[in-house]
Amino acid sequence: MRRSRSLHRSWVAPKARTRKEFLTYLKRFSSHRNFGFLVIERNSRAIAGVININEVIRGAFQCGALGYYAFSPYAGKGLMREGMLLVLKYAFQKLKLHRVEANIQPRNRASIALVQKSGFVREGLSRRMLKVCGKWRDHERWALLVEDFQGKRY
Repeated sequence: MRRSRSLHRSWVAPKARTRKEFLTYLKRFSSHRNFGFLVIERNSRAIAGVININEVIRGAFQCGALGYYAFSPYAGKGLMREGMLLVLKYAFQKLKLHRVEANIQPRNRASIALVQKSGFVREGLSRRMLKVCGKWRDHERWALLVEDFQGKRY
């Protein structure tokens, strides 16, 4: 986390900076609403990033919200895309979600590129949607439906 601070800048405020915060982060995943995944670099076995499916809503919605970030020095090497496709497969096949959403700050080009390469479609802009690093920020709303994911070869 420490070596990735400049990479994350104003995009995300990772919560797991200390051991206590990491244990709190892990506790979130004991419910059936949040699911966390680590992206591991095969050769070094280092943690290259994190992808979470947050706030899963069941019933007629069947949707989860993605949160993710890479760690230095692994950003930009394709590991997050590989991890994303595995997480999406889990979301649609194991969790039986119909829709997965990602809300991304408009200037976060790397994050937008990741969801575009993963098949997501931009659906709109949510003004001042989320408080990040102490400021209310606009977010683009991107979504992927199960039928769109299943219809593509990854």
